[in-house]
Amino acid sequence: MRKISKIFLLIVVFVVIVAGLLASRIYTYGNTRSDASADAAIVLGAAVWSSGVSPVFRERINHGIDLYRTGKVRKLIFTGGQGNAGEPTESSAARDYAIQSGVPAQDILIEEKSHTTYENILYAKQVADSEHIKRVLIVSDPLHMKRAVLMAQDVGLIAEPSPTPSTRYQGLKSQFGLLAHETYYYIGYLIRRSL
Repeated sequence: MRKISKIFLLIVVFVVIVAGLLASRIYTYGNTRSDASADAAIVLGAAVWSSGVSPVFRERINHGIDLYRTGKVRKLIFTGGQGNAGEPTESSAARDYAIQSGVPAQDILIEEKSHTTYENILYAKQVADSEHIKRVLIVSDPLHMKRAVLMAQDVGLIAEPSPTPSTRYQGLKSQFGLLAHETYYYIGYLIRRSL
């Protein structure tokens, strides 16, 4: 019984160390920002409310618009399907926001089917392929970058990170919660892709 307890304790310690190391890499990668230009920015979806885009999504959209205005990208690809009945899709709400901000409609592409980060990336890849877009910048929150860029590379995109320079996740408690969330989903993705 004592031997089993020691083995269990060693397993728990090992899992905590691995998760801690991965969390550290996710946090550090969130500060990685590509200075390269690209054909398009893929802006990952987030919540849409009946009153408009959520603050988190607004940060992502604004960053995509800034990349477009500074000439870093020629097109914006907004992602995200419908979250709740009666509300617009995330991508169509983002398109409307960008048009109101002065981005020409012909430079905005959308996919409206996705509900997860992987689907955001997968369906954005289909849009990119149909438009002969090869190199992309992935736009999302800093702590979301490592998983999102890995997924983009896994589906065949030439992708680099472009995290939002500001984030709605302020404060230690909020950031720790998001980091724990991302670490959990990153580990899950690593397991799924290895099977």
